[in-house]
Amino acid sequence: QVQLVESGGGLVQPGGSLRLSCAASGFTFSTYAMSWYRQAPGKERELVAIISNTGGTTNYLDSVKGRFTISRDNAKNTVYLQMNSLKSEDTAVYYCKAIRYVPKSEYWGQGTLVTVSE
Repeated sequence: QVQLVESGGGLVQPGGSLRLSCAASGFTFSTYAMSWYRQAPGKERELVAIISNTGGTTNYLDSVKGRFTISRDNAKNTVYLQMNSLKSEDTAVYYCKAIRYVPKSEYWGQGTLVTVSE
């Protein structure tokens, strides 16, 4: 049974930091690229960051570059999102997603809420 379980969300003040984790099971983690998406109230889900299966390549949404860092530990089947200098506009539900391109396969987590507020 495939599972992606996010954790680490919560309430944080502007300028603060949070570290999200996504623990994977039920599939060969090291063969999947991993990504973080977010969806704010009333907005479409957007890709925040993605990391290749080996961890050698990363890409970020322009608005989080320099503030967020995606990383992975293939020995622990876990992907992380370190979020620094958080802003109110980062408030959203954050989801992790596993994707393999050949053959095509993808899985989603259930999401974790991040609220940035005074």
